[in-house]
This record gives sequence, structure tokens and C-alpha cells, in this order.
Amino acid sequence: MTILSYILQHTNLPERGVTNTLKLLNEDCTIPFISRYRKEMTGNLDEVAIGDIAKYKAAFEELEKRKETILKAIEEQEALTPELKKKIEQATTLIQLEDLYLPYKKQRTTRAAIAKKKGLEPLAKAIMKQQENNVDFIAEKYLTDEVTSVDEALKGARDIMAEWINENEHVRKRVRNLFSRKASISAKVVKAKKDEEEAQKYQQYFDWDEPLHKAPSHRLLAMLRAVNEGYVKLKVDVEKEEALDIIDDIVIKTDVESSTNQVFIAIEDAYKRLLQPAISNEVLKEAKEIADAAAIKVFSSNLRQLLLGAPLGEKRILALDPGYKSGCKVVCLDENGDLKHNENIYPHPPQRETAMAIKKIKSLVNAYDIEAIAIGNGTASRETEAFIKKIAFDRDLQVFVVNESGASVYSASKIARAEFPSYDVTVRGAVSIGRRLADPLAELVKIDPKSIGVGQYQHDVDQSKLKDELDTVVMSCVNTVGVNVNTASAPLLSYVSGIGNSLAENIVKYRTENNGIKSRKELLKVSRLGAKAFEQSAAFLRITNPEHPLDNSAVHPERYNLVEKMAKDHKVSVLQLIGNKELIKQLNLNKYCTDEVGLPTLTDIASELEKPGLDPRKKAKVFEFDKNIKTINDLKAGMKVPGIVNNITNFGCFVDIGIKESGLVHISKLATEFISDVNSVVQLHQHVMVTITEVDLARKRIQLSMID
Repeated sequence: MTILSYILQHTNLPERGVTNTLKLLNEDCTIPFISRYRKEMTGNLDEVAIGDIAKYKAAFEELEKRKETILKAIEEQEALTPELKKKIEQATTLIQLEDLYLPYKKQRTTRAAIAKKKGLEPLAKAIMKQQENNVDFIAEKYLTDEVTSVDEALKGARDIMAEWINENEHVRKRVRNLFSRKASISAKVVKAKKDEEEAQKYQQYFDWDEPLHKAPSHRLLAMLRAVNEGYVKLKVDVEKEEALDIIDDIVIKTDVESSTNQVFIAIEDAYKRLLQPAISNEVLKEAKEIADAAAIKVFSSNLRQLLLGAPLGEKRILALDPGYKSGCKVVCLDENGDLKHNENIYPHPPQRETAMAIKKIKSLVNAYDIEAIAIGNGTASRETEAFIKKIAFDRDLQVFVVNESGASVYSASKIARAEFPSYDVTVRGAVSIGRRLADPLAELVKIDPKSIGVGQYQHDVDQSKLKDELDTVVMSCVNTVGVNVNTASAPLLSYVSGIGNSLAENIVKYRTENNGIKSRKELLKVSRLGAKAFEQSAAFLRITNPEHPLDNSAVHPERYNLVEKMAKDHKVSVLQLIGNKELIKQLNLNKYCTDEVGLPTLTDIASELEKPGLDPRKKAKVFEFDKNIKTINDLKAGMKVPGIVNNITNFGCFVDIGIKESGLVHISKLATEFISDVNSVVQLHQHVMVTITEVDLARKRIQLSMID
């Protein structure tokens, strides 16, 4: 089996596209670079398809590595036959491999191993042939000082046979298939913890049973969390008789009663003691992996939407991190997001220095020529918003409420300390709120995605897979938007295709020492930024007011000559061609096709020339909550209120309606028609109107509906 056949077996992608993508991945090309600038090679595969190829490439390499380890281990035991070697080399899954390796694994001392030491293996082989009419008579031949009775000899022989049955790859395959089709998962409460307050959130799983393959991702992960916290016990099982019938069908060869009776006992023991626990754990692990994949998909989709959230742009912003007793931290940022001023105001109880707070805010707005105000959505957010909107400013100011999830994590981070070594966490948190309004992507890349709060059981899934997926999403978003090389932070630059942490630091150092970077060519002067890194990164890095007009576009430097030829053919300069829609429409793209450059790339170039460096994100819009709702106690069933979608799961979406608790719109309440994918109806940060359907004050839960 080759890597190509393995990937083609798992995907419906064209062979040529897979072959060329593998070649590019082996040359250390990144997914964003391949999907954007090597379309002719891949057959115009998108990031998702290229990402799948990369994942299956990694899986194949892991499989091949495991094969090498197993072959070496069996060879060292001098047990590797040509037939077994062929089976191992042809295995297409890790499960197949482990089944083949099971009989050769170095295990702890087992009952079978003890019986073998007592010399009972020949007896087990004789019985397993199922030809002997009197096993008691044969067993007497194996009595020794260690084996003092026929019953003891037969028991030892059955232990050996049970191990053989457990290690039989056909038995394991058939039993595994039964579990995959018919296993049920049941949960029972741990009575000792039943009455604990924390246990109540898992109450529905105190006595639960359903087919394992029908358990949705969120429910399985909830049950597993309940197990980890000690509130319930789980069992995964199938009908015992059906499993035993399957094993009997494989193992029982004759109707010689004396022998087969012993084999039947061994089969039941093998299933109960070895097969059932192992296979049930295996299928539960597989179900968990599927649930993890679903949860990771939800999280990554939410993260993408969050990172590509609407930016306000380069504006002078006054940001407030609201609070009561400790006051509201106020910071003033310039259009580049640099901190110009910070102080505290106390517009709320217990101090309530309202007049002084109004005076300070008005003074700061004028002194720093503020264009917009950002307010964190945490404690005292609604009161602070109301306070700000009562102030009579001498200019029109948009007031935005900003989701501050993860701001506290950022403010205590190494990145924040490096950015603001002289300021405490309250100042850093307020700066983060303001910068999120200006550019969510640039600010959120500084925070561990798990701390942003837009996932579903993100702390319960495989953390390595979650990190890989989220890193891929962040890189995709950063490169989709593009980065200003002279203003981007090192964390933002590190996600640019081909850059990474060390080169990002080197870019920041170079631009600081040289008063900025004036052209893409100049990037090659950055320490350790060689030709390969330049090829991968240059088109994603933007330079405002550049020496070459294309340096502020997504056109790759390797295609500048092509654009210059287009301009020359129409007797204009490149600068005159950029933005000239009429002239660009007149371009005969077929004329510029070569062996390396086809219509997909040329079409991208033409689109980019029309609107060079265009930010694909929408612009930020002001949103207002219902002024009459301040707490959950103000809610009544039947009320219609505005809200913002702040989290999406497989079972529905959560909506911020301006109070501490978000409400849930169950998937069944999103639309009148059947919905299978929540993202097909709502997006993160979408402004929606919802109806209050139920308010549970005791558990602080709010049920909402979007059906009119």
C-alpha cells in the first residue's frame, strides 16, 4: 500500500491533485499557500481538501511507523513468518495491526502464561482440536506436583484456550463488528454522590440507556465528563448470547461432546474476561474519537467566525472594562491600537462619582480625538453602557459592547507582560477590549483559543487534535485576511504562512531598527528569512504606501512580471491598471496562460487588481439590547428581545440578550423546517430577535425560540 492509494481510499479527490499536493507538502509548503498560489498543480483544491490530504498523510506515516515497530518486535522473537509479514504490511488500520500483534505482545503474567509454565499447553492444543472423546483421561497425563487434579489441569488448559480465542483476529473482527452495530451505552448513578449539588447537572444520566451509535457528540462527552467527575458509571455492551454465538461459529469445529464442552466454557470465559472488556473499551474509545471530532469541528467553525468577526478598523478608541466596587478601567488607544492614556472612573455604587466620571470621559474624548467607544460585556456592562449613552458629547460617537471572553487570560499572559511591562492586568484587559473592536483577529490570536469560550466540551476532547485543528483555523484566517507587516504584533505575524515564532520576532526587530519595511523584497534582509520562507509568506504580508504598488495586494511577487506585462500590453503603468475595473475587464486572460499559470490563478489576479488588499470581513455594526432587561428576573415567557449569537453547538445556539446568563435556542426552535446543521441558520455574532419561551430561575436557565 502506498501513501497515494491510502489517501485515495479515504477521499474522493482526483489522483493528480493528491499527488501534487503531497509533493508540495513534502517541500514544506503550507496549506494556505498551496490553496491560494498553486491552484494549477492541485486542480484548484481548496483548503479543506488540502487539509484532509495533510491529515491522511500524517495518519499513513503513523501507520507505517507502527508497522516497522511491530515487525521488528516479532522478528526479535523469531516468530515472523512470510505470511504474517505480508498481513502486517497490508494492514490498513491501526486496529488491524494491533490484532495481528496481540499474540506477540509482551504482557504481564496472565492465567494462560501460568498454565503454560505448568506444561499444560499440549493439553490445550489437544482439546482445541475437538477430537478427544475423553478429556479427563488425557488430562491425567499432565498431573504433576504443580497440577494435582484433573479439574486443575482442565482449568489451566481452558485458560490457555481462552487466550487463543481472545487473540484470534477473526473472532475479534466479528465481535468488534457486532459492538459497532449493536452496542448500547448505559449510565448508572454512583449512589454515594447522588445528592451532591454538582451531581444534579448530570441528573438525566442517573439511569440512562441508548444505542451507542445514536448517542450524539455532546451527550457522549457529557456522560464521560460525569464519569470523570465520579457521578456515574458507564457500561458498553451487546447481547451476550449473540456475541457467544458468533464466537462459537468460528471456534467450534466438531460435535465431539467431551472436547467441545471444554471449548464452550473457554469461549464464555474468553468473552467475559478478555474480549468484552477490551472490545467495549475499544468501541467506546472510537465513539469518543468521533465525538471529539464533532466537538472540534464545532469549536473550529465558531473560532473561524469569531476571528473573522467584523472589525471597526483603524480608529481612535476609548475602551472601558466595567466594574462596580473597583470602578471602570478606562484606556485611550490611537488608530494603531497603541495605549495613550489610562485611569479609573467610578460611575456606579458604592462610590457613584457620576459627575466626575462624566467630566473625565468628555475630557478624554476631546483630548484624544476619540472616534468610538468599546465597553466590555462583563460585570456592570449594561449600567456602564447606559451611563455612557447619557453623556452629551460634541460629536457622533458609536458605542459598542464587546465580548471580553479570554481578556483576563490575555492580560495575565507572557504576551501581555511583554507588550505592557509597566501596567497591571486591569489596564491590559481594557486595552484588549478596545483592540478587539478595532480588529478582532489581530487581538484574539494572542489568546489560547480554548479560553475564548466559543466551544462545546473543548476541555474534554483530545487536546493534541484540538490544538492542531485550532492552529490550522487561526493560520487560515490570518492568511485569508492578510497582515500589515509594519503594524502586526509578533503573535499575529507568527501565523502567517511560512513565518512562525522566531521569524516573527526577527521581523519585528528588523522593522524597529530600520524604521519600517518599505517593500516585500526587503523582507529578504530579515535575519534567517530565506527564499523558502519568502515564497510562502510574501503574498500574505501587506505594505501600505509601498515602493511597488502590488506590495499592498494579494498578488504573489512571483507574478509581478505577469501583471507588468498586462499593464504594458494596455499601455498603462501597473499603478494605473490597479483599480481600473473597465480596463481589467478587457484583459484577455487566456493570452497570459503558461504551463505554470492557468485561468484559476489569472482570475484571482484580476479580482485582486480590481480591489487590491480588500479586507474580506464585514464592518462592525452597533447593537442595542432591550433597555428594560437588566437581570434574569426581568424576563417573562412570550417576550421578544434582541440578542447576539455568542456560541454555537450541535444542539443549538446560545444568545446574549444583555444579562449575565445567555439563553439557549434549541436546534428545533431555530426554524419551522428540519435543521441538521445549526450553522446553516445562524452565525456567530449574528444579530437576532428571539422569543423567551421558558425561564428557570432556580437553575438560571433561559429557553429561547427564533420561530416567529
